[in-house]
Amino acid sequence: MNADRPTLTGDGAASGVAGATPWILEARGLSRTYRTPQRQLEILKSADLSVREGEVVVIVGASGVGKSTLLHLLGGLDHPTAGEVFFRGESIYKFSSERLAAFRNRSVGFVFQFHHLLPEFTAAENVMMPALVGGAGAAAARESAEALLVEVGLCDRMDHRPDELSGGEQQRVAVARALVNRPQAVLADEPSGNLDRATAGELHRLLRLLASSRRQAFVVVTHDVEIASIADRVLVLADGVLREKSETRPGE
Repeated sequence: MNADRPTLTGDGAASGVAGATPWILEARGLSRTYRTPQRQLEILKSADLSVREGEVVVIVGASGVGKSTLLHLLGGLDHPTAGEVFFRGESIYKFSSERLAAFRNRSVGFVFQFHHLLPEFTAAENVMMPALVGGAGAAAARESAEALLVEVGLCDRMDHRPDELSGGEQQRVAVARALVNRPQAVLADEPSGNLDRATAGELHRLLRLLASSRRQAFVVVTHDVEIASIADRVLVLADGVLREKSETRPGE
């Protein structure tokens, strides 16, 4: 772990060494409650989080505690009941619908447990998709996709369709797809959840390498505590409360 890593303060800001890199993503007082006619379920309770470029923050917690909900809020896929998410100091919930769509396409990348690759397209074509949606030309999108597939170790698998790839290879394609628009932050939801232990370890090391080499912020949520080995900071989500690992109660 980094010796100069920042610490959370009570208002969701952070303190660190002088000249520290500006925050990419910040969550302040983030809460999410779901209401049904029968009951009210509070998934998140006033969560604070700050992440800077090149940093890997891992959030661990049991299945069903709200880790995916937190990522959806950070990425603008859902709205909180209370609180704010800031990207480079601006509240994403005050963006226009067009700007929010552009934020999701270009400023953040998403990696899901289930890779959601389009089965009829090759690995390169799948990676190209976000670039094409974002307005890139076909040649530029293809060039970026191929460069990324080389970077994630799939230079000889570019023209293979998902059913011709292993589970680990499919997830590497999904990582490359998340990076094709050079987002400043990458949100990964149980990225190794469907992989065997050895393949998961390879993916974890890849994420660490990409964060360092590309200076992108990674927020990874998982129930797999072994992924903590790649983290600059580890937080724990339990009972709706997000804490630094050092602050968790015995037994958590």
